[in-house]
Amino acid sequence: MDPMTILGILVALGAVVGGHYLDGGLLTELVNLPAAVIVFGGTLAAAAVQSPKEEFSRALRLLGWAFGGRRYNFENGIDLLMSWCTLVRRDGILALEKEIEKHSDSFVLNGLQMLVDGKSSEAIRNSLGTELVTVEQNDLRGAKVIESMGGYAPTLGIIGAVLGLIHVMGNLKSPEDLGSGIALAFVATVYGVGIANLLLIPIANKIKGLIMTRYNYQEMMLEGMAAIAQGQNPRVIQQRLQGYMS
Repeated sequence: MDPMTILGILVALGAVVGGHYLDGGLLTELVNLPAAVIVFGGTLAAAAVQSPKEEFSRALRLLGWAFGGRRYNFENGIDLLMSWCTLVRRDGILALEKEIEKHSDSFVLNGLQMLVDGKSSEAIRNSLGTELVTVEQNDLRGAKVIESMGGYAPTLGIIGAVLGLIHVMGNLKSPEDLGSGIALAFVATVYGVGIANLLLIPIANKIKGLIMTRYNYQEMMLEGMAAIAQGQNPRVIQQRLQGYMS
């Protein structure tokens, strides 16, 4: 789990709930199951209607990445490439076969397999470059689905509030309950605006950042593997790849 994401969500919830409590409100006033059903269910439904099945499924998977998916260490990546380069210069390109079993990243595995198969640097760049761009574009579309949910949630919150007010106005025979009923109706608006601005939109932006970080990391690995295929000097490769560290 990513501690910063979890901490940020907890601080946001604490700020909203704590502010409400300090203002004299009761915590139970923020609990409204019908409002939660309208806002959360309606937001998911709107996103599902908007998106093809593949994009919607990808968006849900990306949510898991934001909370605890893989992070990319550029320094470790360069060290790994240098070890491969040294191994190839010492034992030949086929020595990389032993490295294939050590990695689970499909992008890196494809590159290693192409090196072992004796593919040229141009072939490696063309094949992995296409994969790199395709995966990036697909994931960015998934992130936009999450971002769009942040746009739908406030509107669903307003719908929930209006439905709550309709229910309240239908029970005018009990004027003593009007105040609490109206207050409860507006909880839906809090849910909608809250999950949009404290959860969905920030997470969508975080996922976009993670996608770009992964893109840069994989581009670095691509350049390194293409340079190995060309038989370049390890020091030259390392100097070229240092630019990705920034």
